[in-house]
Formats: sequence, C-alpha cells, structure tokens
Amino acid sequence: MWLIAACASSVFAGLTSILAKCGIKKTDSDVATALRTIVVLIFTWIMVFVVGSAGTIAQIEAKSLIFLMLSGLATGASWICYFKALSIGDINKVVPIDKSSTVLTVLLAIILFGETENLAVKLVGTVALAAGIFLMIEKKQSENQATGKSWVFYAVLSAVFAALTSILAKIGISGVESSLGTALRTGVVLVMAWCVVFIKGKQKQLKTIDKRETVFIGLSGLATGASWLCYYYAVQNGVVSVVVPIDKLSIVITVLFSYIVFKERLSVKAFVGLSLMIAGTLLMAIMA
Repeated sequence: MWLIAACASSVFAGLTSILAKCGIKKTDSDVATALRTIVVLIFTWIMVFVVGSAGTIAQIEAKSLIFLMLSGLATGASWICYFKALSIGDINKVVPIDKSSTVLTVLLAIILFGETENLAVKLVGTVALAAGIFLMIEKKQSENQATGKSWVFYAVLSAVFAALTSILAKIGISGVESSLGTALRTGVVLVMAWCVVFIKGKQKQLKTIDKRETVFIGLSGLATGASWLCYYYAVQNGVVSVVVPIDKLSIVITVLFSYIVFKERLSVKAFVGLSLMIAGTLLMAIMA
C-alpha cells in the first residue's frame, strides 16, 4: 500500500507544478503560496475528520510535535523558494534542480535511519538520479529565458529544504496518524507563508489577483493536499529512501504537461537525463 501511495503522491505532485505555474504568471509567488496553503490546510483537515483522527491530538508526544513543526517550517521555506524559482525560470529547469533533494534525502535516510537493505542498489539508483539531474539542468535555449541566474539560487534552496522536510517528517510522524500529522504541519506552513506576505508588504496585491489564476492556485492547492496525504502515509509506513525517489517521478508528468501547456521542449541531453532519473527510481522501487 505504501508503494501505491508513493506513486499517487508522484502523480498529484506533477500536476501541482503545472497548475501552480499557470497560477503565478501575473500573481506574486509569495501571495500565491499563501493562498494555496489555505486550500491545502482545509483539504487536509477534512481528511482528518473523515478518518476520525482529530481526537488523538492530545496523545501526540512532544518530540513528534516538535519535529512536525520543524518539518512544516522546512516545507514553507522550500515552497517559497520553489515558487519564486518557478515564477522567473523555465519549469523544465527549475523542477530538476528541486528534485535533486532526492539524492540528499536518500543519503540522510541511510545514515540516520539505517536503511541499508539493498544498499548497493540504492547507491546505484542514487548515482543514476544525480547524473540525470545534472543533464536535466543543462542550459538550453528558450524563448522565455529568465534574466540572470537568480532562479538557480532559489531552486537549490528549495531542494535543500525539501530534503530536510522528508527527514524531519519521518521522525515527527512516528506514532501519529499520517493525515493528522500532515494537517498539523500544514498549519505551520500557512503561518509562515502569510508572515512572508505581510513582512514584504504584499497583502495589498490580494485585491488585484486575476480570477483565472486564482482558480489555478486553488487547484494546485488541492493537488498538493492530495499529494501530501499520500506521501506522508508512504513515509510513515514505508522506506524513506525508496518513497522519496518514487515521489520525485512527478517530474515525468511535469515535463509532459510543460510541453503541452507551455511548449517547453527537452533537449537530447535533458531527455537522456530524464531517462536516467526514471531508471534510477524504478531500480530502487523494484528492489524495495
């Protein structure tokens, strides 16, 4: 079941990037992140009440709560950096860098959680992922070439915080029902996202948001909520060093839709890189 959940998480995560890109063409990325987090929070709490885990909040240990909060902070930081990068860079460039968090997460899972079963396979798969990522982020010609390299900085930060998110969540979600843990950490993300909006004085932009983009922001929030519920169920019940690479296969969906929607084509090298990422992930999943 955790493998199925990881695959479902990948599908929803792929849709999230495309929907979010459609929602931040005119809308500020920080404002969009804050708005979509509201949707995610509502969605996750609905699921908490559906599964009936709301009554177990008082039973959560202090250690789990602390790590869930830290995971939420890392997620918020990752989101802010990721959607900033998406707003100024090509999606086919930003997403692969963000997915590089997989390599760091796998290594941390092996070191911290002792997930050494099929270690050789995991290391080979990780090398394939790293090589694929390197090829995917190779500079390519684009009609919408972003000015400067600032998107790289934000994309790299997004990857680092995303890796920390998975590790912290694995510790925090131990003994906590997965949907409840997801809802609690989403609350932290929401507070952080809106703090950024008000600190930067962007709250005035809420009055001028394009209605069409608001719809896409809302849809991306629903996709994110579904992805998170599946992902943290898989993290809680499965092997982190396998779950994370499967989740990152969302790049396949992202690349496909970016070609259809945004006409962003892959170079030959980037296509080879994508193939290596898929091969490395499937290798680890099959041998799990």
